[in-house]
Amino acid sequence: MSQPLQGHTALVTGAGHRLGAAIVSALAHNHVNVILHYNHSEKQAKALAAELSASGVKTALLQADLSVAEEADGLMLRAVDAMGPVDFLVNNASGFAENLLQDVRAKEICRDMTLEAYAPLALVRALAAGGQPAAVVNILDCRIVDFDRKHISYHLAKQALYSLTRMMADEFAPDLRVNAVAPGVILPPPGEGEAWLRKMRMTNPLQANGTPEDVADAVLFLLQQTFITGQVIFVDGGRHLHGQSGFPS
Repeated sequence: MSQPLQGHTALVTGAGHRLGAAIVSALAHNHVNVILHYNHSEKQAKALAAELSASGVKTALLQADLSVAEEADGLMLRAVDAMGPVDFLVNNASGFAENLLQDVRAKEICRDMTLEAYAPLALVRALAAGGQPAAVVNILDCRIVDFDRKHISYHLAKQALYSLTRMMADEFAPDLRVNAVAPGVILPPPGEGEAWLRKMRMTNPLQANGTPEDVADAVLFLLQQTFITGQVIFVDGGRHLHGQSGFPS
């Protein structure tokens, strides 16, 4: 049971670069009109929007700092004002700050929990309040079943978003379908390169790394499926099967 993508409107958070840009491009390729949210990546978001607009896809750009609760609360209303009702929501915006259990601060935990857990909740609630059928995909991390020792506030926030995915799938049915994608080794963190990918390939059974397009394909699949909700697709080469907390992250 699937629905067509063409002609619908999607809001993608963190759409300016990396996985967000790949998801936006895949949606546009399937003739979905896209609202690109960004925080600091204005230049990249504007360039991507211009490219997609030239291909005939309708686009809109919205800036917001989703680590600020008030800005998260207002984003969906701004999106509807810009492009009309939203059919698809992809909660992709994320940070990746380094901190350890020994030194993580309350302000770091609050920042990441607001950005990666509260903001998706606020957007989904606002989407549900519109009273129209819609589909949501939250971007998690395959390490939700593991322990990311170097990024504690990030790890806690992704764990919270995983729980919220299941809660919201139940609470906001039948109008909303809420699912998630949990990527593994896809892109190196900022400052890292091919050497990091080679090292991390050995942390999954397939001994490989995926691509942003692999993640985008999983997002498109979930947006189209009308009888799937509350599920997580791991796009991680099987890493989630046994965990790799002993490996560097």
